[in-house]
Amino acid sequence: MDLTLNSAVLGVELSGIRRFTFLVRDTPGAVAMTIGEPDQNSPEAVKEAAKAALDANDTHYPPGNGYPYLLEAVSRFEERVHGLRYSPDEIILTIGATESLFIALSTVLNPGDEVIIPTPAFSLYESITQLCRGVPVALPTENSQFQISPEALKAAITPKTKAIVLTSPNNPTGCIYTRETLDGIHEILKDKPIFVLCDDVYRALIYTDCYHSFAEYQDMRDRIIVIQSFSKPYAMTGWRLGYCMADAPIRDRMQIFHQYSVVSAPAFVQPACVAALESDTAPVTALFQKRRDYVYRRLRDMGLEVQKPEGAFYMFINIQKFGMDSLSFCEKMLKEGLVGLIPGVYFGAEGYMRLSYCYSDEDLKEGLDRIQRFIAAL
Repeated sequence: MDLTLNSAVLGVELSGIRRFTFLVRDTPGAVAMTIGEPDQNSPEAVKEAAKAALDANDTHYPPGNGYPYLLEAVSRFEERVHGLRYSPDEIILTIGATESLFIALSTVLNPGDEVIIPTPAFSLYESITQLCRGVPVALPTENSQFQISPEALKAAITPKTKAIVLTSPNNPTGCIYTRETLDGIHEILKDKPIFVLCDDVYRALIYTDCYHSFAEYQDMRDRIIVIQSFSKPYAMTGWRLGYCMADAPIRDRMQIFHQYSVVSAPAFVQPACVAALESDTAPVTALFQKRRDYVYRRLRDMGLEVQKPEGAFYMFINIQKFGMDSLSFCEKMLKEGLVGLIPGVYFGAEGYMRLSYCYSDEDLKEGLDRIQRFIAAL
């Protein structure tokens, strides 16, 4: 019997980030600074909304793209908070931002189409592109302070280019794209048949007044797909909820992939999404900004090279001066220093490591103390 497997998964492996996170977790006595997950619990109002929905027996099939009241709430929220105008019938409630990315790329890609991925980048983009039979094309940004230079973007575009993924604030750097960068991207793409996936899942966690999303360039509305998540700003990672927004013709195609992959998000969690949108994320942002300032100061005092992030909750630390590849460095630091960070190679950027400051003040201090002792002994 010939059991031929789907060739789309060839070359797509279990995430190196996930493997290394497991390694840190399974190392006795190690301090982890690996996971990009808020250490807070979901807001009480969010949990109470879900409990009330269960008590009301909201346990049956909901509309596939989400209850109308939730889609309307998302539409109002995006216009009020972000200035983006998407009607309820241009929105899909998804199983996290991951599903949004998957159905977006499934919709726009044909076999052999290329997707430009500015690196450093979360490895999910490359893997999903490959699963959708597309070709990931890395666009390195390490030499331009993690901004996208017009010259580099022009050089990356070919007749097969179908999409580009923009993540701002960025994972793993925490950097945001400047207005100048976004204008340059827009000038290059405005007349090209290239889709722009705006992965804006960290935009609620920014520490500057100068933030802009590429989604604001509404003259390209027919080629922009906005992806959002409830996970990061509302500490709802385990709820697995997100949403995507796109021009009606694109959304109509995306909902087909959504329907045949998950049918719908669960019914009783949808009131919790409304409660989340109504909650105040300012205290959470202030907490992470305080942690950012502490971690950045400590790293700089150690003599480590790192760009101060303006969003999210990561530091991307340059370790090139130590003369080791990032995997070897992080493995050695875990074994000898008992502290775990993620090697930069897993983000497509060798010579760096990612630190997550989604941890308590006590854990951050202990982890940074161990990093300091480790590098002092090298």
